[in-house]
Amino acid sequence: MAFMVKHMIGGQLKDLTGGIAEEKPEGEKSEAAAKGMTQEEFEEYQQQLAEEKMERDASFAQKKAERATIRTHFREKYRLPKSDMDAEQIQQAGDDVELPTELAKMIAEDNQEEESRQSVLGQLTSLQNMDLDQLKDKAQATVEDLKKTADKCEIM
Repeated sequence: MAFMVKHMIGGQLKDLTGGIAEEKPEGEKSEAAAKGMTQEEFEEYQQQLAEEKMERDASFAQKKAERATIRTHFREKYRLPKSDMDAEQIQQAGDDVELPTELAKMIAEDNQEEESRQSVLGQLTSLQNMDLDQLKDKAQATVEDLKKTADKCEIM
């Protein structure tokens, strides 16, 4: 109620006086006084807030660069086109970004598995229902049969 009266009469009173004697209302105190601090304490508090914000931003940029590194790794692995945005994020972090240790271990294990699969024996063991001993026996029998037929051949 007091607000309404002050609002209605205050504006008209200002017009009459021409705004000569303006006082600061209670709501317009300095920020330091409003928070119950001296000006020096308030400036120190603001500086501390700025430093914390810079640390958070640096940490966030580092995490973004780590994610970009992971994406880059998978793009290389699966031969996908490179992303300029990922390269920018890694560069902004100062090229001091590494894959997380757990992911690096997983990648090393995957690489070892792929290398073993790429070998001839790895290919043979990956086939289902394949018995290597039986395959060796068949190969030796075939080689022996070829030798016998080669001995009988008149051209040789």
